[in-house]
Amino acid sequence: MNSESIDFKFFIESDNNPFILFGVNGKILYLNDAAEIMLGYTTTQNLYNTALIYAPKNFGYKTTHVEIQYDMLLFYALTVAYQNEEQIGLKLYLKPRMDTAQTINTDKLQVTNINALLEANIALFKIHNNGNLTLLTDHDLPSCRIDQNNFSKLMRKIFDLFTLASSVHITLKLIVGEYIIIQNRREQILQLSIQADIRNSSDDQMIQKMAQEIHTLCICKADSITLHIPFIQK
Repeated sequence: MNSESIDFKFFIESDNNPFILFGVNGKILYLNDAAEIMLGYTTTQNLYNTALIYAPKNFGYKTTHVEIQYDMLLFYALTVAYQNEEQIGLKLYLKPRMDTAQTINTDKLQVTNINALLEANIALFKIHNNGNLTLLTDHDLPSCRIDQNNFSKLMRKIFDLFTLASSVHITLKLIVGEYIIIQNRREQILQLSIQADIRNSSDDQMIQKMAQEIHTLCICKADSITLHIPFIQK
């Protein structure tokens, strides 16, 4: 078969792993869909610098196993390749979020209005916090299946860490273009982010453990806590 007749671009576009081809001075010449999503979490300059740091010394390619994180996106390795001085390619290998195929019994999860559950926990939080609170959410989100009791416990524990904050911003949204596999089905992902001017970080490990127990990815930063929640609807 003549390789020139193969549409390699189709396979690169279909890859869940981000690929970017840079030109001189870091200008993007091409990127696949996964890389376009990744650019919502980091900058072009940051990715170009990463390519230069891990590039091979001579023409060719080099794969390095290294953990890299851009906000909520986790990677376990990357490949950098170039065959001239004008172009350099970077491919990152996405780290699986979790093995959910065998661990979630969706039949035991309660059908829940996630907005109503969140607002109930916010009302409890306001009893102990008098700061300015803003909430941005999609009120048209359909109901989903969730462990209501343990999710509420997680929410209360998280909000406890923001009690002293004078300004709290909460967002709840569907992540576009990302999903996880649960019982051989693609499920979308909800992102719940709580950001403030100050927060307590003493219980971060406990928060992450509680989140893991309900199959939720939790990332703690100095001024925020973000959850990726499986958006199970069946």
